[in-house]
Amino acid sequence: MVANEQLAEVFVEIADTLVDDFDVIEFLGLLAERAAQLSASSAGGLVLADPRGQLQFVAASPESVNLLELFELQSQEGPCLECYRLGVPTYALDLDTAEARTRWPSFAERAVRLGLRSAHAFPLRHRQTVIGALNVCSATPRSLDEPEATIVQALADVATIGILQERTIRAGEVLTEQLQAALVSRVSIEQAKGALARSMNIDVDQAFTMLRNYARANNHRLSELARGVVSDPARFPDLTRADPPGP
Repeated sequence: MVANEQLAEVFVEIADTLVDDFDVIEFLGLLAERAAQLSASSAGGLVLADPRGQLQFVAASPESVNLLELFELQSQEGPCLECYRLGVPTYALDLDTAEARTRWPSFAERAVRLGLRSAHAFPLRHRQTVIGALNVCSATPRSLDEPEATIVQALADVATIGILQERTIRAGEVLTEQLQAALVSRVSIEQAKGALARSMNIDVDQAFTMLRNYARANNHRLSELARGVVSDPARFPDLTRADPPGP
């Protein structure tokens, strides 16, 4: 059971990010992280639909390569895709079963190989339109109790609100532009993580943490910092000289 104080702290933290010129990618990454935390899950991930209605990965916690591949796989099959298509929460209590392997053969096999046994997805809804899904995975076969499921759905709703803020959504085409911008930003972050990991001989989780900490400390938007690191890393000598965070 999540303590009221912990829940309040998380929603205050999230509300603090919903300010003018907020960074949508960092915001969604925070939501994935807190969804996993508050549901006692091993990992959280978030996918959004692109203009063609295809799901694309945008955020995960932790940011390991294997998890990114797992969440990206859900653009073809898995709880997130099913949740997105049906517009309702989708629960997989045990992925290491014949039923799960029949339902989502590639996803179930990959998840179990990564040590994940359950996965639950919750829709990001804009009125009657589903724009993505929030996924939490656990290392043990388990269901979410009603309070946990309610909290994760609430975080999915907050994610939708953050994407569709009134200040940025003025017409239907702006929604498409906002979603596309989030997907483009995610590509830049992946490139920056890879470049930093290679140059400093660290893993991608450490590279992402360095990028996020540097962005926060220097009042940069994470997506803009990532683009700068890829295009002109010499602009950020303090970042490349910093000690990497622990594993």
